[in-house]
Amino acid sequence: MLYNALIRTHHITSRKKVSALKRAADIHNCFVLLRSGGCPGIMYVEAKEKDSVELWVNVVRNLRYKDFHLATRPGLLQDETRVENRGQKESPQSTTKKARTGVSEVDTVKEFGCLMEERGVWKWWRKGMGYVS
Repeated sequence: MLYNALIRTHHITSRKKVSALKRAADIHNCFVLLRSGGCPGIMYVEAKEKDSVELWVNVVRNLRYKDFHLATRPGLLQDETRVENRGQKESPQSTTKKARTGVSEVDTVKEFGCLMEERGVWKWWRKGMGYVS
């Protein structure tokens, strides 16, 4: 089982703060995806334990990002691809993609959305971002 959370901020530009986020991801064994470089700043975190996600979110909160908003609280990941492909076995590629830890950065919201779709949480992400009700 995996847990995830979504955070929105005004922007993510400080390399010093991004370095702190990377350290926290390594310490708490989390996969983190950042949309950095401009507005809006988006952070997605995923881990095998809910406590790891919550601890990483607390690190972000303590960095005092402008307009910090916990868009989706830490909770159990609902894999949308599994629901759509009932009865089909999950591909080994998607399993390894979800297993890795560390921080990845993207420059655009579009690219972030594509990665959310690949991870099987696109609808969840769109709802958390306020794009759909």
